[in-house]
Amino acid sequence: MAYSAPSVKKAFKILHLLADSSSSLGLSEIAKRLKIGKSTVHGITSALEELGVLVRDPLHKKFGLGYTLLELSRKSYRKFELRDIARPPMEKLVEKVGETVFLGIMNGDHITILEVVESNREMKITSPPGTRLPLLAAATGKVFLSLLEEGRAKEIVQKMGLKKYTPNSITDPRRFLKEVEEAKKRTYAIDDEEYMNGVRAVSAPIQVPFLPPAAIWVVGFTSSLTDQKMEKVISEIRKTAQEISHSMKEKLR
Repeated sequence: MAYSAPSVKKAFKILHLLADSSSSLGLSEIAKRLKIGKSTVHGITSALEELGVLVRDPLHKKFGLGYTLLELSRKSYRKFELRDIARPPMEKLVEKVGETVFLGIMNGDHITILEVVESNREMKITSPPGTRLPLLAAATGKVFLSLLEEGRAKEIVQKMGLKKYTPNSITDPRRFLKEVEEAKKRTYAIDDEEYMNGVRAVSAPIQVPFLPPAAIWVVGFTSSLTDQKMEKVISEIRKTAQEISHSMKEKLR
């Protein structure tokens, strides 16, 4: 007789429920809808969250589907492969600006780097795919919060707080949220040594429905990313982000 694997079946029931839901769900609501014990739901969701299959809202503690599911399905659903689509435009961007370019997604209460195209410079900023970054870190934080629903950014900032990484870090919630609003209007955000001393960055959002909030960002040392060069980087990264967004939307049609 075949083993029925009850825990696996319950896990898939949870995944189907979240996939069909228009919003994230909490433990009690999942348990009630599926008629599964709350302790069992807690154990399964904790395991799935650790694997990246589920992500939990840092403010409301509710669960939604994670990016891992898209990664698992890439062989049969190539249209969801953001990394594949973003890589060529990112390579062109590196050629134009001469600095390292990153692609990442908002993954619960942090940012996960999906792809990196390194600069050819001997001295450069880099981190491997899979690296986690703080959600509210400088330019990327401003851009990711700018993609959220109105009022959500304020709630997350109030809940998580703003850490002082360098003397330039913005720790005043009102000032940080003002820059989030500016990022939404301008479709880019700047980090002027706010996350790392001697390092500047520019980030721009990848605006695609039905996918986790995503963005690209250019990072370099202040000695290289001068004010004059920053103007060029801003112009080029906005074009690149728009190109990636357009290509993803075409694939999703």
